[in-house]
Amino acid sequence: MLELNIKNETSGLRAVVLGTALLNGPTPTAIEAYDPKSLEHILEGTYPLEQDMVNEMEAFDKVLKKYDVTVFRPEMIENYNQIFTRDIGFVIDDIFVKSNILPERERELDAIKYIIDQIDPRKVVRPPEEVHIEGGDVVLWNNYIFMGTYKGSDYKDYITARTNVQGVQYIKDLFPNKIVKEFDLVKSKMEARDNALHLDCCFQPIGKDKGIIYKSGFREEADYLFLVNLFGKENLFHITREEMYDMNSNVFSIDTDVVVSEKNFTRLNNWLRGNGFVVEEIPYAEIAKQEGLLRCSTLPLIRE
Repeated sequence: MLELNIKNETSGLRAVVLGTALLNGPTPTAIEAYDPKSLEHILEGTYPLEQDMVNEMEAFDKVLKKYDVTVFRPEMIENYNQIFTRDIGFVIDDIFVKSNILPERERELDAIKYIIDQIDPRKVVRPPEEVHIEGGDVVLWNNYIFMGTYKGSDYKDYITARTNVQGVQYIKDLFPNKIVKEFDLVKSKMEARDNALHLDCCFQPIGKDKGIIYKSGFREEADYLFLVNLFGKENLFHITREEMYDMNSNVFSIDTDVVVSEKNFTRLNNWLRGNGFVVEEIPYAEIAKQEGLLRCSTLPLIRE
């Protein structure tokens, strides 16, 4: 049995599901794109090649194993994108929540069934159909559960809106002893530089008291100010619109002082080192073309 334990984003990682880029299939058509950044690269002919993405994920796998993390991978589905495991499920405390993802992606959950079968079935839940939640919108900070959502009346028209207000309420009901704070995120169907696909695309805690944040990712300034007041402005690394587009906030913590980051994030990586972090730099810029990065590729199961 897997004894799940996830209370925050940064404690020592012991077990994780890392996605896979193997058998990823051909470049999608424009109509098949789930997000504006993928669409942009499909139209420009710069969509990532499978072998490049496989190489990037193997570099990530190697770093995780360097720190003695148990790494699970999904079972193979031919001609299918299985990179972003964060979308399909997440763990809070010792509960595994299966996400209600886009219907076309349901097979991704089947591919990790062998892992879910190792969890006490009483600790595995599936929200009702009207509840939409994806793991990228669920960010844990000890007593807090931060949740990205979209409160616009046109929610149903946005494929980039992944977590609804019913999803927020579901988590509030499931974890009544936690402080659940939702953040209304900026969405765009056409411009990736103005689209916070998930909360972790514009905010993520790192270390014990720090975070990476993009102010313009929040529809309400009050939501941004809540995080500034909670963490302290001096503890937050503010990223630019272009850095948000490159996914600078979507790094991944192996421990409170170890962060895996994309090797081209020069300004961020220098700041991290200046604040005492060990930065494990890897190439991940090809995967970033699909509007997802390191945190998106992982589904943590156990932290210390």
